[in-house]
Amino acid sequence: MSETGATPNLEGGDLTIAIVVARFNENVAKRLLKGAQDALAKHGVEDTDVYWVPGSLDLPVTALALAEKGAHDAIVCLGAVIRGETFNFEVVAMQAAQGLMQVQLDTGVPIAFGVLTTEDEDQALARSGLKNNKGADAAEAAIEMANLLREIQG
Repeated sequence: MSETGATPNLEGGDLTIAIVVARFNENVAKRLLKGAQDALAKHGVEDTDVYWVPGSLDLPVTALALAEKGAHDAIVCLGAVIRGETFNFEVVAMQAAQGLMQVQLDTGVPIAFGVLTTEDEDQALARSGLKNNKGADAAEAAIEMANLLREIQG
C-alpha cells in the first residue's frame, strides 16, 4: 500500500503560481503578499504573477478566469475580512470561501485560501507578520497541492 502526501513536497522550481490579492484592508493584504512571495521564492517558484482586485468577493471570479486560462499550476488568493458593525463580514467571508472552493472543484486547479477572517485589525496584523504569516502558509499549501495533484494525475 502506498502513502502519498504524508511528507509535503514543497519543491516549486517547475511550478507556475499566480497570486490574487484583495486590495480592501490593503495594509494587511500587502503583508500577506510579501509573506506569500517570500515563501514561493524560498521553495524555488520564480516569476509569480500577481493580480490585485478590489475586495475578497472579487477573488473567485479572478481565480476562475486564471484557472480556466490554464497557465498556472495553482493560485494563491489573499485578503483580509475584518469584522465590522454589520452582517457584511459574514457575507463576504462565506461567499469568498465558497466561491474559491467552487473554482477549484470546477477546474481542478488548486486554490490556496489565504483570506484572513478576524475580529479586528490587531488579529489581522498578528497573522500577517514576519513570523506568523498566513500568506506564506497559503503559498506553501499551493505548492504542496500542485505537486500532489501532479503525482495523482501522472
